[in-house]
Amino acid sequence: MPIPARRTHRLWRTFAAAAVAALLAVLVVPGAAHAAPASRESQPVYSYEHAIRESVWVDTRVDGDDDGKTDRVAVDIVRPREPAAQGRKIPVIMDASPYYSCCGRGNESQLKTYDADGNVVQMPLYYDNYFVPRGYAFVAVDLAGTNRSDGCVDVGGRSDIQSAKAVVDWLNGRARGYTTRTGGDRAAAGWTNGRTGMIGKSYDGTIANGVAATGVEGLKTIVPISGISSWYDYYFQQGAPLYDSGPEWLSDDVESPEARARCAAVQKRLVDEAPRTGDWTKLWEERDYVKDADKVRASVFVAHGMQDLNVRGKHFGQWWDALAKNGVERKIWLSQTGHVDPFDYRRDAWVDTLHRWFDHELLGYDNGIDREPMADIERTPDHWSTDKVWPSRAAATTALRPGKGSVAGVGTLGLKSGRGTETFTDDPALSETDWAAQIDTSTPGKAGFTSRPLGKDLRLSGSSKVTVTATPSTASAHLSAVLVDLGPATIRDYAGAGEGITTLTDRSCYGPSTAGDSSCYKNTRAATADVNATVFSRGWADLGTYANPDKGRPLTPGKPYTVTLSLAPSDHVVPKGHRLALIVAGTDKDLIDPPSTRPTLALDLSRTVARVPVVGGAGAFAAATAGSHHAIPRSTAADGVSTLRPGRHVPGGTS
Repeated sequence: MPIPARRTHRLWRTFAAAAVAALLAVLVVPGAAHAAPASRESQPVYSYEHAIRESVWVDTRVDGDDDGKTDRVAVDIVRPREPAAQGRKIPVIMDASPYYSCCGRGNESQLKTYDADGNVVQMPLYYDNYFVPRGYAFVAVDLAGTNRSDGCVDVGGRSDIQSAKAVVDWLNGRARGYTTRTGGDRAAAGWTNGRTGMIGKSYDGTIANGVAATGVEGLKTIVPISGISSWYDYYFQQGAPLYDSGPEWLSDDVESPEARARCAAVQKRLVDEAPRTGDWTKLWEERDYVKDADKVRASVFVAHGMQDLNVRGKHFGQWWDALAKNGVERKIWLSQTGHVDPFDYRRDAWVDTLHRWFDHELLGYDNGIDREPMADIERTPDHWSTDKVWPSRAAATTALRPGKGSVAGVGTLGLKSGRGTETFTDDPALSETDWAAQIDTSTPGKAGFTSRPLGKDLRLSGSSKVTVTATPSTASAHLSAVLVDLGPATIRDYAGAGEGITTLTDRSCYGPSTAGDSSCYKNTRAATADVNATVFSRGWADLGTYANPDKGRPLTPGKPYTVTLSLAPSDHVVPKGHRLALIVAGTDKDLIDPPSTRPTLALDLSRTVARVPVVGGAGAFAAATAGSHHAIPRSTAADGVSTLRPGRHVPGGTS
């Protein structure tokens, strides 16, 4: 569905008269589910200006820094004053983050600020401004080792997850909280009913996934935005490195200065147990939340950019599939952006949807959001469609096979098995966009295979796998496989500085403000690029993992090996007149840490296949490729149209 018109100055006013606020509080009570009619929506009836702001330190029951004392994490709270005065308990929206003092949150990199008494003044993002007047508490947790918390950062491990889980336990009366970091005066959460929803982008959304995977009681929903589901898959994919550093880099970046001084042992473990070989270790096992998806009790509302090259699409795909197997209530938004929060690419619709989601999940309001389409998918910049279920129920795995063409490296893609071989040499100076730009040219750095021009639109919905049989010339080799939509299009510029958005100077407001905490944020618009080839799904592997995806081994030059690469999930429509392409190549230059060798690999086409989720299955593919044999003319550089080149991304992006 199309995006609603932007309401540029959506200002919410605090009710000035206490009598009016009290009357409305009676009329709109965030209370029990059975009291809520279907049309109920929480309203901004409570004072944000006079909200209670307090800090509590919760005992995690973990001694991450080995100082002989269990760690306490700092919990900053903003909650409406009126419900507590009336003896009513309220739910909690929580964002647990390592970024509140080092790097900031949101498009404007906001940090927490405090008054002279140590109470929070500026709470990053709009969650407190918008939801506190509506009868929610907002809780922002400093993960262990960050800002005002004890302990050490262990990058998605036990300490990180327990930092947030312990707070959920405290909100439900199962953990100890204190009024100071070191004192003995206890703090209780008698003002809440314990119903908690976690939200956050990137690292924060990752923590939400990890806490949900513990099955903790009281966590009712999570909203992971661009969240990691398995930390191994952040740094590697099947033995192929995705970054030139490991988790120790991220730990050092987010820890407080005092934590860095005391956490050398944790840092050493992050180095020693995360080898650059890409082998699976116990460290990665601890940080794999997908394996514990059967413990998830919370509902899950996922938001992810299908062109996110920081937290890549595999993360939401494998998490989504595991949750589906376990019957978890789910909802998903998939955008064309990179690593971007929905607040910054579809603001009004996101806030409205999030509001209704939390009303349903935390207040128990029967507002119908659970009966609406499961998925919102961005098709072209700012144009969205909805799906009742995602991936599409009509999608069927379809085996597409590469075949020889008339010149080397320029082959065909269809339903029939191919014969012979295609050869390419790993060239780390080339990227996926270079390969796509040269798809119709015989070049030594890739093997490309294209379908006939489509006579009708062809939709792919879900995850793909590419099985490759290759004979290497050296004892090690990396492989890349990408799916490409060949044809001119205007897409979000996910490789640009804003990863698909341009930040403007004017602002829109979401809730009341105070002198120290504004609810007004810079507006954005879509940043677009005209391209003639769109890579929409990608995957990588070390050929040395042919026998065991968890451990690589040396190859014998001249011997064929078969390996299967998992490609990131997507939902993409290849339009009529365009072609679908599969490219198999070596190291993508935009993946850091290339191999020391440059192998030549010979693909056995009879044993190479792409299994892709075509809506309508093989019949739909056959029908789409049975028409015209003439493609839409490809634009050239002289036309001002180019392929999109991904830039390099910093691990654990904080915007």
